[in-house]
Amino acid sequence: QQDIEAVVKAAKGHTVKVIIETVLLNHDEIVKASELTKAAGADFVKTSTGFAGGGATAEDVKLMKDTVGADVEVKASGGVRNLEDFSKMIEAGATRIGASAGVQIMQGLEADSDY
Repeated sequence: QQDIEAVVKAAKGHTVKVIIETVLLNHDEIVKASELTKAAGADFVKTSTGFAGGGATAEDVKLMKDTVGADVEVKASGGVRNLEDFSKMIEAGATRIGASAGVQIMQGLEADSDY
């Protein structure tokens, strides 16, 4: 928490996103990381970088949003390949989506990438 607080302080009012790599964490660890993010004053908690394999799941996004409430936004990144995935993330509580194929998704096409 202290490390996140230091980043928030150094950012001086700029947006701070904390990436927690949900694919590497269990339920309790996702909750704890989300709680620490909120307590430290970060603006966003983000599911993944995309480098650890896998990506966002609607279940993880919902768990994160349920944990941080309205105080912190949730960004779902990785694994969003089509409009159905996109919709599931929004319904689960994501306010931002990170996807490498945003144009294809909005056109209703399936993304080619595994990320």
